[in-house]
Parts: sequence; C-alpha cells; structure tokens
Amino acid sequence: MKYTYPFILFCVILLFACNSKKKPVAAGKPAATAQELPPELHTELYGNWVGDFVSITDGAPDYEDVARINIRLSRITAEGVEGRSVVKGNARPMKGTLALAGNTYSFVMDEPGSDRHDGRFEFSIVGDTLKGRWKAYKATAVTHPVKEFTLVKKPFLYSANLMLPEDWEYVDYENGRTQTELYTNEDGTVDTSINNVYRAASEEVYKLNGSANELTEKQLKNLKKLDLEIIRNTIFARHGYSFKSKGVRQFFDQVDWYVPVTNTIDGALTEVEQKNVTLLKRFEKYAQDNYDTFGR
Repeated sequence: MKYTYPFILFCVILLFACNSKKKPVAAGKPAATAQELPPELHTELYGNWVGDFVSITDGAPDYEDVARINIRLSRITAEGVEGRSVVKGNARPMKGTLALAGNTYSFVMDEPGSDRHDGRFEFSIVGDTLKGRWKAYKATAVTHPVKEFTLVKKPFLYSANLMLPEDWEYVDYENGRTQTELYTNEDGTVDTSINNVYRAASEEVYKLNGSANELTEKQLKNLKKLDLEIIRNTIFARHGYSFKSKGVRQFFDQVDWYVPVTNTIDGALTEVEQKNVTLLKRFEKYAQDNYDTFGR
C-alpha cells in the first residue's frame, strides 16, 4: 500500500501528541493514602449497659419513677468516646471523655442539648458494673432533673421465640380508675366505699406469640383489650423498641431479655409480625376490659 507524505506526517504528529499527555511517575514516590483513623481502645467495654434509670427526689431514690435505660458505648479512642443513650422512647447520641485510674474507667458523656430531656452522664465502670448519675442541662424543663443508674452489660439479640414470664402478674397499675360503691350497714345506714380498680391481662399474653406464628381471628376475638395491647407490644419489645409510655413500660422493663436499643422499628418487623400487628389493632379498637381490685 502506498502512503503519501502528508499522511505520514500527520501520523507522526498525532503519535507525539498522545505521548506528551502521559506524565511520568517519579520513582519511589508513594501513592496518596487515606487519612488514618486513631486506633480504638478498651473495646471490651463496647456494647449495651442496661438497668434501672431511677429518679432522685430530695436526695433519695424515687422508685415510683423508674425506667429501663441502655447506655451503648460504640467507639473509644485517645481523642474521645462516642455512644448512645436509649430510655423512655428517646435515643440520643453522646460524646465525651474517658479517664483511667487503676481498674476504674471514668466517663463524662454529653448529649447534644437540642432536646429538653438532654443532659450529662457521669459514670464509672469497675469490673462488670457501670454506675453513675445523669443531670439535665435544663433542670426546670423536666420533672426529674437528676437520675441515678447501676447497669450491667447485656447483649441484644432478636428472637421470635422470646416470651413474657408466666409467673408474673400483668395488671395495668398505671391506668387505674376509682370505683364508688354504696353498701348498707346492719343498722340501715348507707356508706360509700371508694376503691381503686385496675384492668388485668389473661394468661394468653404469655401463650400467644405474634412473632413466631400468624394469629387468627378465632384466637383473638374473646381477648380483653389489655391482652391484645400486650401481645402487640411484645412484638415490638423483641426488636428492642424503647417505649415512651409508662403504661407500656411497666410490662417490659423488668423482663430479663428486654434490651431497649432503638426508638424506631421502621422496616424491622417481619411479614408475619406486620400482619399480626394489623390484626391486633383491629381487634383492640372494639375490645373491652374488666376492672377489678388488685393489691400493689
């Protein structure tokens, strides 16, 4: 094949231009690397520390106001500590510092401050116990601005087979009513008796499992409203949902397997659980409860 001189000249120029775009790499020059993160320390402390969050009134514990709290430690470096508090339906990030003296790990952790319930946690870990105090940033914004807690490490593990204890009394002491009764004395006089009455759940709350099995209308149609509420909320409790309502928390805060880890369960429920929640809510709408007297 015969090539013309202009064509050959064009090819030479094009080859030179392509080669000129290639930049030589200096010998021995290392490639750019990502900025290294500080090494993590004391990772054995990571995880959920769970127990009672007790209000302090006039310098003494007020056991009428107790909730289960989870202090989760997720990152510890020489630069600081990161974690999260989960209690009463609130899940708040927190950051702080760690000081080590002997076998005592002392933490000061601050929540963001953008919520009226935010405050500062000061606590120590010795062995397998975390103990400390929380103070609200705005003492006048909350009913109980000081809390104390003693926690132990507890892993969270979802299981569809977790059930409520069978030997417990499931009485709704948080939503009682007063009931007035008239009675006639032997002498014919009439007196008035005023009693506190409460609704109580049946044994079905620890027999029916809304996570492992698809419930039927036949199983639910004769249940009391409280039964239906507890069975539904047990589904949420298995996923570590932190309940805001004290009326719900009273049934779960002392359950050994219950670990509050989140204030949202969006996308967490299985298909069976979603169907059961829908069915339970439908029956709750029309169910009734009986009220009776119960000792506390």
